[in-house]
Amino acid sequence: MKKFVLLLLLVCTCATFSWAQNNKRITVTGTVIDGDDKSPIGQATVQLLSLPDSAMVVGNVTNNSGVFSIAARPGKYLLKISFVGYLTQEKPLQLTASKPTVNIGTVTLPTDAIMLGEAVIVAEAPQVTVSEDTIGFNASAYRTPEGAMLEELVKKLPGAEIDEDGNIKINGKEVKKIMVDGKEFFGGDVKTGLKNLPVDMVDKLKTYDKKSDLARITGIDDGEEETVLDLTVKKGMNQGWFGNVDLAGGTEDRYLGRAMINRFYDKTQFSVIGSANNVNDQGFSGGGGGPRWGRNNGLNATKMLGANFATETEKLEMGGSVRYNYRDADRITRGNTEDFTRNSYTNTNGHLRNKTSDFNADFRMEWKPDSMTNIIFRPNVSYSKSDNANQNESGTFNEDPFKYIGNPNDFLNFDDIDSSDDPLKDIRVNATNSNSLTKSKNLSANATLQLNRKLNNKGRNITFRGTFGYGDNDNDQYSESATRYYLFPETPDSVLWRNQYITTPAKNYNYTAQFTYSEPIARATFLQFSYRFQYKYNKSDKSTFDLNEFPWGIGDMLPEDYETAYVDSLSKDAKYQYFNHDISLGLRLIREKYQLNAGVSLQPQNTKLSYKKGNFMTDTTRTVFNFAPNLDFRYRFSKVSQLRVTYRGRSSQPSMENLLPIVDNSNPLNIRVGNPGLKPSFAHTMRAFYNTYNAERQRGMMAHLMFTATQDAISNKTTYDDQTGGKTITPENINGNWNAFGMFGFNTALKNKKFTINSFSRVNFQNQVDFDDDKETQTSLRNRTTNLVLAENFNGAYRNNWFEFSLNGSIEYNWEKNKLHSDKDQNPYTFSYGASTNITLPWQMNLSTNIANQCRRGYTDSSLNRNEVIWNAQIAQNLLKGAATVSFEMYDILKQQSSITRTLSAQSRSVTEYNSINSYCMVHFLYRLNIFGSKAARDKVMNREGGFGGRGFGGPGGGHGRRPF
Repeated sequence: MKKFVLLLLLVCTCATFSWAQNNKRITVTGTVIDGDDKSPIGQATVQLLSLPDSAMVVGNVTNNSGVFSIAARPGKYLLKISFVGYLTQEKPLQLTASKPTVNIGTVTLPTDAIMLGEAVIVAEAPQVTVSEDTIGFNASAYRTPEGAMLEELVKKLPGAEIDEDGNIKINGKEVKKIMVDGKEFFGGDVKTGLKNLPVDMVDKLKTYDKKSDLARITGIDDGEEETVLDLTVKKGMNQGWFGNVDLAGGTEDRYLGRAMINRFYDKTQFSVIGSANNVNDQGFSGGGGGPRWGRNNGLNATKMLGANFATETEKLEMGGSVRYNYRDADRITRGNTEDFTRNSYTNTNGHLRNKTSDFNADFRMEWKPDSMTNIIFRPNVSYSKSDNANQNESGTFNEDPFKYIGNPNDFLNFDDIDSSDDPLKDIRVNATNSNSLTKSKNLSANATLQLNRKLNNKGRNITFRGTFGYGDNDNDQYSESATRYYLFPETPDSVLWRNQYITTPAKNYNYTAQFTYSEPIARATFLQFSYRFQYKYNKSDKSTFDLNEFPWGIGDMLPEDYETAYVDSLSKDAKYQYFNHDISLGLRLIREKYQLNAGVSLQPQNTKLSYKKGNFMTDTTRTVFNFAPNLDFRYRFSKVSQLRVTYRGRSSQPSMENLLPIVDNSNPLNIRVGNPGLKPSFAHTMRAFYNTYNAERQRGMMAHLMFTATQDAISNKTTYDDQTGGKTITPENINGNWNAFGMFGFNTALKNKKFTINSFSRVNFQNQVDFDDDKETQTSLRNRTTNLVLAENFNGAYRNNWFEFSLNGSIEYNWEKNKLHSDKDQNPYTFSYGASTNITLPWQMNLSTNIANQCRRGYTDSSLNRNEVIWNAQIAQNLLKGAATVSFEMYDILKQQSSITRTLSAQSRSVTEYNSINSYCMVHFLYRLNIFGSKAARDKVMNREGGFGGRGFGGPGGGHGRRPF
């Protein structure tokens, strides 16, 4: 019996050992590079196929450095590596338990000559790819009209939003910089990149959170992380000259001209760009079903000229740019505001003419004299000059003027009021007509120097970082205004005249010195220490002169003896000094599956203010102590699936002037009073971000959650004067302000990869608390306004080598609730649906068109409840073997697009309509310069999506070729 038991135990032990050996996973690693220029290929698909049935066992994609890692049990496999535009590579592999790691070395993917010649299977390029915390987009998977700039491509990316100011958000995160092949393009300026980088040069886009220079080198989280959009230039274009010239003219006196020339050679880039237009540079909208209310606010003419360079060697990396911008804005507005707190209504008309010119120059150098030392130097300088002329008419009413007349804005000018039977005379509180002219000049210069030294190869390092900034600003304001008060009991229709000249020169400078030290205390575990001292100095002198007694008007020279009209009570001198010590302690853990950064920052601050206004003089010193905790946790489920959770607490101090018990009555309708009892506010911000990707199915999912709550938020307590319609504002602390945001994105290709589906859902809830002035009790009450937003964007598309068709739809629903004024509640919503198509016709002709019905419902102002059918179209003909394109473009063909913006707060709701020219036609001539290092590279670029030199309409099919290693 004992022998039988021993035999049974021996058999079980051997079986267990054998199962463990066979169940153990073997890691296969390698690097994938381009066969032409030997650059790494990111997002290439790597698969292990079982033999002999070729069923996929495991798959992954390469990271941005072309590196991959996959794991499988021992056995016989076929390793398959593929990417659109390259020949697929296959290699048999025998994995054994005796060798736990297999490195196959470098795999070279040759260029697919069939795809270069005919470009017929671009529909198989995955729209979205994910690798760790990087989200990638293949430019070839999105069709844009001929000659389109980067903005048109970004509009099509799942989860991307571009507002009317040119700011980009991708998956709810604002993009702060645009880069080209990992290098800053014009200092990373987003608007310059959107308007001047042609889609034709872009191979891929990727968005990720780029660490600051300090965090990247030392690993110390300084909270200065930026979301960037990084473009990869098409293969072969980094070995020659390329560029384009685009000239266009159209109806409504519209014009556009721009040119760009680039010289890319290995790791060196040089670009010169120039442009001029008066079309708000909106580009061809190219599809997308989301509503774009208020896209063109005013008429804008811009001119720009700039140069950018970047170069890199083994030890030295340099880059910089210079640019000049000129902008002439002509903006006419008609607006109305409903004030919840006093049941008052304000209507305004405005005409703004602003001319601004500015010059910017920046430089960046990173030097690695040896393997242990890193030096970074970043200087920049800017100068701007502006002339701002503004005409304004406003009126305040104690009842809704729209109940009396269809357009009360026609009765705001004094001439119209006096020359007619005023239909609003019974509800008027005040009316103001004003003109102003502001001239300003601003000079600023900044520099940052960072020196890092590694003390060993285990993570011990020390860093010094210093910054310096200087600013010199001059501001001259000329104004004339008349305000009529209609409710004074003794003197109704009283008029306050104000003719003033205000000059405000200001100078400031600041510097910081920071030391950091990182000490390894265990395997991949670091203790991090940082000390930073910051000093700021600001001196501002405001001088006000009353010109009522002089024969003077806007545009006239100042009277010779205007200085005798100095108004001491409306002038002020202020000198501000700020001393801040920031002591930070943090812990950093790096493990195979997760990373953790946690720390706390202690900030003793000392502020000094010397202030004089009229008879009030003070020298005030304030000492406070802030703390700011932070947490950053990342868990990697796999190379393509990651969860990230962050928390950051930040304290904000009220301005020194808000703490002074003084009255600022320079605007009698908006008087401000300081509050010495203000406390610092503290904001808690938590974010969670998750993404995953299936390379085989080209399916990606991402989710983003954010919660922000502010303790002792600084709000405004407002009291009203019923006779004048003016208000007195005092800053007060208040609790209860918080905001929650959620986003979920899903995209997938269907079975044959020619059909794609994108869904982008978001929810946002705002809880805004403010003070409400109660008329009857003359006390301030807490009021709460909540706004819940539910939104969904959906896109489905079909595309092959010559045809693309997409259906777009979106809806955004709002629930707006006001606690004390429930009669002001409303549930407005907007929705949009449409279609777009891009067709490559025979004879190198291309047709693009899109149409969308944009709808608004649920607004108490019935004029906002409307439909707008927006239809745009373009037909383009390629000439000179694809080197030139002539196109005819039509915008807002049905002339239905409006320009309206709307804002909501706890105190008021506002609607503003702008002037714009949305409907016009243009003829473009575009010429491309392409001189690359090889004929294959030239062909690959010129055969963009079968439209330049490919067979296009009705061309033969093609596919991936296969070639053994």
